[in-house]
Amino acid sequence: MKLEYNIISDLIEKNSRVLDVGCDDGTLMQYLKTNKNVDVRGIEISKDKVQICIEKGLTVIEGNAEFDLKQFPNNSFDYVVLGQTLQAFINPETVIKELLRVGKKAIVTIPNFGHWKVRFSLLTKGTMPITSSLPNDWYNTPNIHMCTIKDFFKFSKIVNFKIYKSLSLMNKNVSNINKSNLFIKNLFGELGIFLIEK
Repeated sequence: MKLEYNIISDLIEKNSRVLDVGCDDGTLMQYLKTNKNVDVRGIEISKDKVQICIEKGLTVIEGNAEFDLKQFPNNSFDYVVLGQTLQAFINPETVIKELLRVGKKAIVTIPNFGHWKVRFSLLTKGTMPITSSLPNDWYNTPNIHMCTIKDFFKFSKIVNFKIYKSLSLMNKNVSNINKSNLFIKNLFGELGIFLIEK
């Protein structure tokens, strides 16, 4: 299982209601159900992946989070999880607002386009970089908004949400992000993980 999922799991209290947005094959959902005793649901755009989740006995609906979160009532979940997908939406601002309407808190993870390998590759090769957290070429990537950890902090002020906890994943090490180390975390963090609320 991905280290990212362990970190997300640690941020979620036991016996919570959780919505996993873009739940993929249900790996995180299964882990949360088994280890945290949460009531977990999922929404996934891929028909095939929805089928895999259902075969695992998970409650998942097919849908596009950008449009289909509207069907959920306000505060219907304790946590809404959005893993490495925000940058793929046409309107990330709308998605964040919907996450925080549907859930009391949201956990958002983003691949960090400010990572030094990304910067160095662009500087030396002059082409869009391919890394372990950004494995696609520019023409077949689902990412349409290039976001850094620093950008996400700025975004929180623009969209007006609170970052309750922020973590950086660097070489399998997890550490807190704060104002004094933001420059370093933005340079060396491969992934930003944020617990946010209204």
